[in-house]
Amino acid sequence: MSFTLGIVGIGQFGSHFAELFAAHPEIDGIYAVDSVPERIDAVEARGVRFAGRFGTLEDLLASDVDAVAIFTQRWTHGQHALAALRAGKHVYSAVPMAIEEDEIRQITEEVQRTGLVYMMGETSQYNAAVVLARRIHRSGAFGEVFYAEGDYVHDMDLGFYDAYKYSGGDAWKSTASYPPLLYPTHSIGGILGVLGERHATSVSALGRPDTRGDGVFDKDVSMFANDVSNAFALFGMDNGGAFRTNELRRVGYPSHKRESRFRFFGEASSFEETIDVTYWHDKERVLDVTEQIRTGATMSLDDPRLADVSPALRDAFVAGAAPVHHQARLPKEFQGLPNGHEGAHHFLVDDFARAVVDGAQPMVNAWQAARYTLPGVIAHQSMNRDGERLPIQDLGDCPLPVQDLDADQEPLDLEALWSAQEAAEQAAQQG
Repeated sequence: MSFTLGIVGIGQFGSHFAELFAAHPEIDGIYAVDSVPERIDAVEARGVRFAGRFGTLEDLLASDVDAVAIFTQRWTHGQHALAALRAGKHVYSAVPMAIEEDEIRQITEEVQRTGLVYMMGETSQYNAAVVLARRIHRSGAFGEVFYAEGDYVHDMDLGFYDAYKYSGGDAWKSTASYPPLLYPTHSIGGILGVLGERHATSVSALGRPDTRGDGVFDKDVSMFANDVSNAFALFGMDNGGAFRTNELRRVGYPSHKRESRFRFFGEASSFEETIDVTYWHDKERVLDVTEQIRTGATMSLDDPRLADVSPALRDAFVAGAAPVHHQARLPKEFQGLPNGHEGAHHFLVDDFARAVVDGAQPMVNAWQAARYTLPGVIAHQSMNRDGERLPIQDLGDCPLPVQDLDADQEPLDLEALWSAQEAAEQAAQQG
């Protein structure tokens, strides 16, 4: 059973995903909604064919299109997702899920009531380092993970000014002040995307007011009354451990190379990711796993399809698969198509399409999306209360059937990787 999909927001991100949704064999046709029709024209000029257009989201929801993909401004996702679910549509939503606790709760209630598919497209779920760490965790090699770290380290100077100008128009400074902790899913999602059985129970967060003085993080300008550009949160976990996240928008760091990075510390072994090198290590050995997460490029940085994307952001739109990815599960139609965010885009589209067709919830379903999003909402409240530790009310596990399209992937053989490293080191010494 194939289905039709309406894409709301044909901007830098939505236009990129339109090509993938259009290529997926389970999707019959795609429709477009954007307040700037020229953006739809530009995508069609690149060879993507829309089955039709709608003037507004309301027009789309009144149609017989089966599903909706939401790529609108990040603070509108919750209300748009609820409207779509209440109109009987399956929903794919860009991150974050919502910025209000009540909206997050209502989305889970609506999915449970209707059985419709909801998926949040969190790229960290398929970030190559997260995929590798998840496979290590599933093998049992970590033992109990008692502490983890996730950083979303993206300086405003590296493409964000252009992106906000593109989406925000003349009032772009008011939206560019978006609070870092209300965009938490890249860091939290990378951690809990590995520790799938864990969730946050409490948080204490701090924020550093911006000092650039360029009118972006200015409470008098910001539609969010926000002047914080760097924020830091420490979360309690339900196993008695903790994880820490950083959301940094003013930082000397090459985010175009790796904007998200992660560390996991278990009782038996640990995992640490840096800019150029990544290691798994136990109490005796240190294994370099860098090559397992190295992604190849799927298109040139000068590709015309990236013309509207700031050069400083283009790396995120070209990174393809890594050896650790389960490439065999993807439809053959995706071969050679654009990818991005360390190989995540193909998997996100496939997860959603196959969930709708199979009648199951995807891995990043509404309840898992809540676990990636709600802790940031509460952390933002903590930050505004000078770091007061606040409880996080977990919404529980998904009560509906959930599909795991990577369940049939070959188990990760750390011993084989260790033997290969030893052999390479011996060969280098001999030669």
